[in-house]
Amino acid sequence: MSDRIFGIVGVLLAIAFALSALVIEESFLSDAVGPKAFPLIIAAILGISSAVIALKPDAAPHWPSLGRLAEIAAAVVVLVLYAEFLPIAGFVIATAVAASYLGWRLGSAPLSAVIAGIGTAGGIYVIFHLVLGLSLARGPLGF
Repeated sequence: MSDRIFGIVGVLLAIAFALSALVIEESFLSDAVGPKAFPLIIAAILGISSAVIALKPDAAPHWPSLGRLAEIAAAVVVLVLYAEFLPIAGFVIATAVAASYLGWRLGSAPLSAVIAGIGTAGGIYVIFHLVLGLSLARGPLGF
């Protein structure tokens, strides 16, 4: 029963995501694909996978322990805080902190997680901002 509920919630979320994507205004200078394509692809993948989960539920689903559910909730809180602090701290700092925490919770040693988080933030910044010229949130240090 829980798989069906999860699948139905996922389908509803996919529909809401697709409807949100459809109201994106396109500029007359947009490329051939347009800004709606990527969100619609994500919505389609979410909708199809959620429908499969709802239509073919696991006969005996295994729920994680309470401690594991708390870790999942903490990861969700970190991602929400990441979105909130992104404009304040900037892309590099917010991404480094979030990636470090998530890497640590996924099993890396604390120092390794911090190094990987900084490397991830720096690498994404170099590729998206310096190479591709995309605008990322500037932090108090100017990057």
